[in-house]
Amino acid sequence: MTVPYKRILTVCLSAVLLIATAASGDASPSPGAADGQRAFDWEIGTWRSTVRVLAEPLSESADEWLRFAGTSTVRPLMDRRANALEFEVSGPDGRIDALNLRLYEPQAQRWSLTFVNMRDGLLTPAVYGGFRDGVGDFRGDDTLGGRPIKVRFLIFRPGPDDARFEQAFSADGGTTWETNWVAVDHRIRK
Repeated sequence: MTVPYKRILTVCLSAVLLIATAASGDASPSPGAADGQRAFDWEIGTWRSTVRVLAEPLSESADEWLRFAGTSTVRPLMDRRANALEFEVSGPDGRIDALNLRLYEPQAQRWSLTFVNMRDGLLTPAVYGGFRDGVGDFRGDDTLGGRPIKVRFLIFRPGPDDARFEQAFSADGGTTWETNWVAVDHRIRK
């Protein structure tokens, strides 16, 4: 049984792109971009994470969930125009060590989220979007088992010290979605 980890690897590639953009001197935010640039400030810190991962997404056996628990730590980068999330969880079905790099694109006034799974070292294609009415909505394209899929990543904040992250795949161009990753985080106060 395999768990879809490749989404987490895309984070490292995004870090390289962020550094290249900053080095080009064209990274100054556009007017009004500061608000979007600060969209992830609430998440800076360390969180206790519980995670459910669908064992075989977009398959006939869509009822087996794998469970994990651990921590995620979010650190700001580049004057908060980016941040990196280190994710370490384990459970009866194994361990997930991953990174998520979030980059703010001032010209597009959106964020890109790129994941890297440390198990295979691969980057996944980024999802793009932002926050509206307190909900983060990020979407992109990927492949699963050689077929093209749509990816949706949602972020909910039920309270200042709580967050819920949901990833879903669609094999029909976004008409229907199957949730395959649910992480519930609670801030660790020091």
